Amino acid sequence: MAARMVGEAVRTTLGPKGMDKMLVDDLGDIVITNDGATIVEELKIQHPAAKMVVEVAKTQDEEVGDGTTTAVVIAGELLRNAEKLLDQSIHPSVIIKGYRMASEKSMEVLDKISKTIKISDDKMLVKIAETAMTGKGAESAKGHMAGLAVNSVKQVAEIKNGKAEIDLENIKVEKKQGRSIGDSELVQGVIIDKEIVHDGMSKKLEKAKIALVDSALEVKETETDAEIRITSPDQLQAFLDQEEKMLKQMVDKISDSGANVLFCQKGIDDVAQHYLSKKGIMAARRVKKSDMEALAKSTGARVVTNVNDLSPKELGHAGLVEEKKISGDEMIFVQKCKDPKAVSVLIRGGTEHVVDEAERAFRDAIGGVASAIEIGKVVIGGGAPEVAVASALRNYAGSVGGREQLAIEAFADSLEIIPRTLAESAGADAIDILVDLRSRQAKGSANIGVDVMKGKTANLETQGVFEPEKIKTQAIKSASEAVELILRIDDVMASESGSKAGGGPPMSEGGMPPGAMGGMM
Repeated sequence: MAARMVGEAVRTTLGPKGMDKMLVDDLGDIVITNDGATIVEELKIQHPAAKMVVEVAKTQDEEVGDGTTTAVVIAGELLRNAEKLLDQSIHPSVIIKGYRMASEKSMEVLDKISKTIKISDDKMLVKIAETAMTGKGAESAKGHMAGLAVNSVKQVAEIKNGKAEIDLENIKVEKKQGRSIGDSELVQGVIIDKEIVHDGMSKKLEKAKIALVDSALEVKETETDAEIRITSPDQLQAFLDQEEKMLKQMVDKISDSGANVLFCQKGIDDVAQHYLSKKGIMAARRVKKSDMEALAKSTGARVVTNVNDLSPKELGHAGLVEEKKISGDEMIFVQKCKDPKAVSVLIRGGTEHVVDEAERAFRDAIGGVASAIEIGKVVIGGGAPEVAVASALRNYAGSVGGREQLAIEAFADSLEIIPRTLAESAGADAIDILVDLRSRQAKGSANIGVDVMKGKTANLETQGVFEPEKIKTQAIKSASEAVELILRIDDVMASESGSKAGGGPPMSEGGMPPGAMGGMM
C-alpha cells in the first residue's frame, strides 16, 4: 500500500499534459515540478517499502536521465495487480516467477519493435529531445533547447571501438534567472562562476593561452612550527622583500611559459595579483576542482601542481576568454575552443522557479539523447511500445500455462497504465482509447499511440514522438526487480540496532509501524 502510494503521487505528472506538483519544505521553500525523480526525492517518505520505490526512480535517473515517472508508475501498478493475485491466494513466489518471465519477454519484444539510430541522425535526435521536454517548463522554447541538447551531447561524445561513449558530467549546466528560456545558450568551452581577481586585468582576451594551476600563489607556511625572530626594521624589510621576490618569481614562471590567462584552484596573494596584472595576465582564483577538469578537457591544458613545472606544452587554448555580468553576477566565459570535450550550457528564465524547471527539462533531454546515441535504438512514444509489449505478453502467457500465466497477464495489464494515464491527462475516455489502441495495433501498426494533444489515437512516428529504447527497458527492469523484492517481504520488524539508536516505532499487529501508511508523506 505504502509503495503503491508513491506511484499514485507521481502518476498525474506523466505526459505532455501532466500536472505539476508544488512541494513545500519545513522552511517554506517551494519547488514546482512534474519531474518524477525530483518529486520522489523531495517527498518525506518514512515507510521502508515506499523507499524502495524511490530507489527505482533514482536508478532510472542515474542510468538514463529520463523516464523516472514511467518507472515509478509501472512499479506502483505492478504492486496493485500483485495485490489482486495475492487476494486470490496465489503465492508470492509464483507471482515473482511470472513477473520475471514477463520482464525478460518484454526486453525481447522491445528489441524487435525498436528502430536503429546513428549519432549523425540530427533530425531524429532533436525529436527525442523535444519529446523529453514536452509538458515541462521549457516547452515554450523546446525547439531551441532541443538543438542545444543535441549539439552539447554530440560535442562531448567520444567514439571508442566504433561505439559512442558519453559522460554527461562533461556538459556543465549553469542557470541564471533573467531574460527568457529562449535566450539560453551553448558555450563551446566552460562557464566559470568566478570573477577576475584584479581590477587592473583586462576583462576580455582573444587567442588565450591558458594555464591551470592547483597550488596557491602565496608564500607557503612551514610544515613544522617555526619561529622567526626579527630584531631590527632592516631585517623586517629584508623578510618582506624576500616574500615579494618569491611571489614575483612565481609570476615570472607563469609569464615565461607564454600564458596570458591563469585559473588557480587555490588562493592568489594580493602582491601576486599586482604582478600578474602588470604582466597582462588575466587570473581567477579558488576555481572548483570540477571546473578545472572541465577546463582541461575543453582547452587541452594540463593541470600542474607546481608553478615551476609550467611550460608551453601544459597550456590550453581558447579563442576568447571574457568576463560577463549575468543577472548581477560576474562569470568568466572560456569559449571558442577547438573541438572541446567539455561544454557549458547557460539556462535562462524569467524567475527562479522557471529556471529550475527549465534545467530539469534540459537534463532530461540530454539524458534521452545520450541514451539513444549510446544504445543506438529508439521506440515510438505515447504509450505505443507498452501496448505492443502487453499484447505480446498476453499471447506468451497462453503458451506458459499454470498460475504463472495469471502473473504474466497482470504484468501486461500493468504496462498499459502508461497509455491509460496519457489518455486521462488529455481528458479522453481511457477505456475507449485503450480499446482503440489495441485494435489498431492488432491490425499490424505498432506505431499507433496516444496523441495527447488531440485526445485520440494516431500514428506517432509521423508526428516525430520518439524515445530512447533504454528508457523503456530500464524502467521495466527496475520496476519489476523492486516489486519482486517487495513481494518477498512478508513482515516488517523493528531491528535491534534501530532500537538501540533511539528506538524504532513500536510494532502493531502484523508487523507494520502504526500510522506508517498515513504518515509516509
